Amino acid sequence: MFLREPYKGSTRKLVLAFDVGTTFSGVSYCMLDPGEVPVIRGVARYPAQDRVGGDSKIPSILYYDLQGDVRAVGAEALQEHVIEQAEDEGWVKLAWWKLHLRAKHLPSSHIRDVDIEPLPHGKSAVEVLADFMRYLFQCARTYIQESHLNFWRSVENSIEFVLTHPNGWEGQQQQQIRRAAELAGLISSKEEQSHVHLLTEGEASLHFCVTNVIASDTFSKTPLDVSDYFDDEEDQSDSQGVVVVDAGGGTIDLSAYSMKLSPTSFEEIAPAECEFRFPSLGPEKLSGSKHYSDPKIVAQMADSFDKSAKLRFRKPDEPSYIKFGTIRDKDLKYDIRSGQLKLAGQDVADLFEPSIEAIIEAFEQQRRVASTPISLVCLVGGFAASDWLFARLQEYFLPLGISFCRPDAHVNKAVADGAVSFYIDHLVSSRVARATYGVECFTPYHSEDPEHQVRLHKSFIDATGELCIPEYFESILLKETKVSELREFRKSFQKIRKTLAGCKSHDSELLCYKGTIREPEWLDSDRSSFNTLCTINADLSEVSKTLRPLKSTLDQSKYYKIEYDVVILFGHTELKAQISWKGPASIVYGE
Repeated sequence: MFLREPYKGSTRKLVLAFDVGTTFSGVSYCMLDPGEVPVIRGVARYPAQDRVGGDSKIPSILYYDLQGDVRAVGAEALQEHVIEQAEDEGWVKLAWWKLHLRAKHLPSSHIRDVDIEPLPHGKSAVEVLADFMRYLFQCARTYIQESHLNFWRSVENSIEFVLTHPNGWEGQQQQQIRRAAELAGLISSKEEQSHVHLLTEGEASLHFCVTNVIASDTFSKTPLDVSDYFDDEEDQSDSQGVVVVDAGGGTIDLSAYSMKLSPTSFEEIAPAECEFRFPSLGPEKLSGSKHYSDPKIVAQMADSFDKSAKLRFRKPDEPSYIKFGTIRDKDLKYDIRSGQLKLAGQDVADLFEPSIEAIIEAFEQQRRVASTPISLVCLVGGFAASDWLFARLQEYFLPLGISFCRPDAHVNKAVADGAVSFYIDHLVSSRVARATYGVECFTPYHSEDPEHQVRLHKSFIDATGELCIPEYFESILLKETKVSELREFRKSFQKIRKTLAGCKSHDSELLCYKGTIREPEWLDSDRSSFNTLCTINADLSEVSKTLRPLKSTLDQSKYYKIEYDVVILFGHTELKAQISWKGPASIVYGE
């Protein structure tokens, strides 16, 4: 059993974790009382929800009316009278809307914007996320008020929010989530953003596995120790590699960690992976049917498949049945009898293969770069309840000598519960950079350097009188670098301007490289793999007052120089960047 220490804080507070999934969403929470051992609980009742219990989640569905107002959310949107009213009044139904926020660089080329239901006129994806989070917060507040008398009033101004997102989401998506938290009323201003904590679904799932699988089975008596600093040269011989596979309704996230015993601690050992692949029933089988190829009927069948047949499927030699209509629905040519569509077992198994292949491919990618051999794989998420998925992956992992398991607890609440555990237990002490980060600049020309010679035609003379080459990439943090929470990475740069007025502010773009070159130096070597992660805005007005003019070696003209450092802090769950000198700075992510 996982042994958690009593809460050491001096005041009572509430931790709320939102798992906003592509298909289903849920909330978990923890009431922190000084001196009391924290207990993680789930919000187990939602309006119009059929199932009530520890695994309770609601569909990530919203209805908007023609004025753009929310009319129904979650299980309420599935009620027959709501569906009828929506059809009569022309409401817009949104499902899978979370994919509008997805990071476009992820391996999801098969998902295009045209494949996702369009947003209501005048509504952005951030506003939809805010509307949905506002609803989750209202449900959580009602549940806690009804379940714990007189508690809510004592913590309503002392709430810490943990918001999860897929592994591949980075700065732009994280900023959108923070903006949505403000719009939803979770916090009232940017000054309260310190109460919002963002976390990858993979790391949340790790925390769930530690408390429900690893600690309970193998390491139940082992004390936990998470150091704030780790040594790159530290002996890894007693470490075990653990990969967590979070198979949700819309994304599959993989995260790899090394686990050390006596005491137990975790460090990320490979860049996290995120895939958009999942078994889904498409319209192909019924494309020739006169009565049952209607998109609404196909969508109804697909929904029924996702909720039941997909999870119950066990063997390719056994057919699956999808209920969708009444006893009068019949089309023998397409295996439809008594309102049920019959699918050959092998056809269902084939639907699983892209997801299985994606998981194995992502696992092998992590195993190749992991600094510690992988000995354990944990499967969580709503899709983990599929016996066929579990059996197929088990066939792959066991011959490799890798243990494979899934928790006995509610696997579909792994992210929400694990997100609360992240806040109170904080088990991961280091993470791995998913890409290479740096800054574009120019560099002095060196005639003996072949790379400079081939770019001589791009050269120019700067304000100092020196011949320079543009489009040089100065890396600050390399891909696959292991980073502790307190470690910072910095590089020194200088800003050259001909006038003092040009020195009063400075914008520095932090670039992200996702290509195959280990240490990229030139933007033109793989231009498509570079993108701007964020822009660091710096107010240099006070610094500029101290500058003195310098003279060009070329023509003795005046110029001014400011020296500064670009600093990256990556050890926490969000990358932070800043320009280092005496003065304020801010970060702006591009849309």
